[in-house]
Amino acid sequence: MNLLKTLATVSGMTLLSRVLGFVRDFIIARTFGAGLATDAFFVAFRLPNLLRRLFAEGAFSQAFVPILAEYRNRQGEAETKRLVDHVATALFLTVLVVTLLGMLAAPAIIYLSAPGFSANAEKFGLTVTLTRITFPYILCMSLVALAAGILNTWSRFALPAFTPVMLNLSMIAGALWLAPYFDPPVMALGWAVFLGGMAQLAIQLPALRRIGMLPRFSLLLSDPGVRRILKLMAPAVLGVSVSQLSLLINTIFASFLQSGSVSWLYYADRLMEFPAGLLGAALGTILLPSLSKTHAQGQAQEFSALLDWGLRLTLLLTLPAALALALLAVPLLSTLFQHGAFTATDVLQTRQALVAYSVGLTGLILVKVLAPGFYARQDIRTPVKIALVTLALTQLMNLAFIGWLKHAGLALSIGLASCCNAFLLYQGLRRQGSYQPAPGWLAFLSKLTLALMVLGIALYWGMGVEATWLNRSWSAKILHLSALVVGGATAYLGMLFLLGFRLSHFARRAH
Repeated sequence: MNLLKTLATVSGMTLLSRVLGFVRDFIIARTFGAGLATDAFFVAFRLPNLLRRLFAEGAFSQAFVPILAEYRNRQGEAETKRLVDHVATALFLTVLVVTLLGMLAAPAIIYLSAPGFSANAEKFGLTVTLTRITFPYILCMSLVALAAGILNTWSRFALPAFTPVMLNLSMIAGALWLAPYFDPPVMALGWAVFLGGMAQLAIQLPALRRIGMLPRFSLLLSDPGVRRILKLMAPAVLGVSVSQLSLLINTIFASFLQSGSVSWLYYADRLMEFPAGLLGAALGTILLPSLSKTHAQGQAQEFSALLDWGLRLTLLLTLPAALALALLAVPLLSTLFQHGAFTATDVLQTRQALVAYSVGLTGLILVKVLAPGFYARQDIRTPVKIALVTLALTQLMNLAFIGWLKHAGLALSIGLASCCNAFLLYQGLRRQGSYQPAPGWLAFLSKLTLALMVLGIALYWGMGVEATWLNRSWSAKILHLSALVVGGATAYLGMLFLLGFRLSHFARRAH
């Protein structure tokens, strides 16, 4: 399997999802603006989304995929299918109970997660209702994560990467066509989330049937594989989800700030998610099965080489993205979101959060590359210890920054903590001997720095005065922004080419 080609495929599917995600957010911003209704929806949606990342795509996937790969490589198809049946049944029943409890306890959950909302009865009540509508999303997405883990282990990466498109399409349809039929209109978004989760699960089932891994109901908690996964999952809940827990705690802080703060953080986070998903999620997705297989086969040198490849590719693509987000914050936000109810003030407030987030983009994506190095070896304890340290640092920085940076301080704390997390994971892999840097890193970083300097000069010179972006027509903005993107990419890639970088240098096959 050509990993670079696979990365391009997964990134392509992710790009489609992210583009539709921006269309979705553009429509939501134009229709609802940034205020009481959107604050309520984003908090309501963040809760099941957090649980999805904690239990489904986070802890479950990191525990399930290495053991699934081990079963497939060592025990054959029949035993692997039995494991899939038992895991799917246990997962479904567990998350069903969590979903029902979440719907019943929605008022208490909102009071704890956004206590500032309790001062406004209308805002609090709307958030509770939306939470109950969106909470079943976690049940669908847990099963989607199971299906994705199976398909990725069988090297079927494209379909799992495509599935988020269904949610975006559902939410776009809800905002455009269903909103007028609901009172308040934002309720349409809640139901769109519910339907989008169902659609994502439905399109995975035929692919599972084709590889003979469509789960059947079979409850056997004494299955050794299930017990191993459960044992790994318990600490992994925290170990792989520090950033999500930080976002939840940030919501608590932001709920006490001026109205709109939650939405400004959300829109900034959405822009951050573009490169994070395009590269970070894609790299993590393809690295974990490959690292798990390599570890199961005892190939330590190949294991280290895969991590080295992932780290170099991350820096090569993430550092220019972070620089571009910081420099082009106003052009990006003004072009994408300054329409209808989303004002110039919202652009400037969101810009502060985006610049702060960009500080930690590289660290955030490095975590997605380094963490699989532990989980592929079924080592949960080390990332958990690092996660606890990172979580504590985040909250200390929240307290230090919020007084004078407001919502931007909350974003900065997450960014800096992500960098700390990545550094500690890197140090852990080095100490354990799991990763040894390949030769040539000093030359690589030196050339990369020169290319980044050229990119920064090109973007800063080409952008012009920031304030002018707030008063231009949308057509003028999109033309100028497109020219900046093309010009910046040409300057960066051209400088890399002159410095001797070639695409073939990053081609790699998984053995």
